[in-house]
Amino acid sequence: MANLNINGKKYAVDVDPDTPLLWVIREQVGLTGTKYGCGIGACGACTVLFEGQAMRSCSLPVSAAEGKKIETIESLEKSGQLSKIQKAWVEKQVPQCGYCQSGMVMATTALLRNNPRPSDEEISASVSNICRCGTFQQVRDAIHAVIKA
Repeated sequence: MANLNINGKKYAVDVDPDTPLLWVIREQVGLTGTKYGCGIGACGACTVLFEGQAMRSCSLPVSAAEGKKIETIESLEKSGQLSKIQKAWVEKQVPQCGYCQSGMVMATTALLRNNPRPSDEEISASVSNICRCGTFQQVRDAIHAVIKA
């Protein structure tokens, strides 16, 4: 039995300790905003916040997540209001297919919480998610819009 803290709620899940956190979030907890992309932690579609840091949940065993604070894309909207980052994503028309975007939003959330005025180099290093649609410039534009706001 693993005891998890996801988006401020406690969950007790009966899974193998080596089960990737991604599958627990999606299948046991029922939060499907976190996406499966590659399964090896390379693409970033599965990015969640783990103790405030961007983490690829497909390569993190649930045993390592016990008792830690985990945030998914579902945690960002508050009382029907999108986060500043989500609003900027919409305003700058970042998503095309949208599949990778929850991971990018979470990586950006971690970056801006820890560094409210990152340089372009810091953005590139922190938001290393892969987007097959190639929306990287729109992502950067959205991040800069949040920084300026």
